Amino acid sequence: MARRTKEDACATRNSLLDAAEQVFYEQGVARASLNEIAQRAGATRGAVYWHFKDKLDLFYAMLERVTLPLEQAAYGEDVGGARLEGLARVRHVIASVFVRLEEDSQTRKVFEVLLHKVEYVGELVSVQERNVQAMAEFDAKLEAALVYAQGAQQIELPVSAAEAALALRCLFDGVIQSWLLSRGGFGLSAVGMRAVDAYLRGLGFALPA
Repeated sequence: MARRTKEDACATRNSLLDAAEQVFYEQGVARASLNEIAQRAGATRGAVYWHFKDKLDLFYAMLERVTLPLEQAAYGEDVGGARLEGLARVRHVIASVFVRLEEDSQTRKVFEVLLHKVEYVGELVSVQERNVQAMAEFDAKLEAALVYAQGAQQIELPVSAAEAALALRCLFDGVIQSWLLSRGGFGLSAVGMRAVDAYLRGLGFALPA
């Protein structure tokens, strides 16, 4: 009985997260109400508060359900039994995100909510702060990888590694933003990786043919 109750609670939580994705996507996060999310999930408002502290907590849980597995896959130390370093790691991380967005509609919807459906006012200001922190952490990972690659290839970058990492992340973000706005109007993985590789070669790096 206890196991069944736990399974039911997990199912309710997932239904609420599914409903939140759709309501946030349709109405934006600021305008979405917990009542409507509960109704879409076939649950009560009380069920929402049983699983989540408030709408912001629900929003973050929705994000983590998609982004946490993506981060774990992208930053995994081993790929095919081999450890990736430097440019190989950078290209793997970026390609992983591109592929996931193209192939997984849930991931695509959540990214669109995060990038286009959030107004950074009121309680949602903390979302902006969290995004800034996440960008800084990603920039640091990119910088470390570029420094490693610079040493491995014994080249001198035309700009600092920090500036190169910042520009690469802006390129990465911009390609995703354009792809979402165009509703998949071009091949994200194909075009995105060509742009990334052209940028890396412009910095002076040698890439596999």
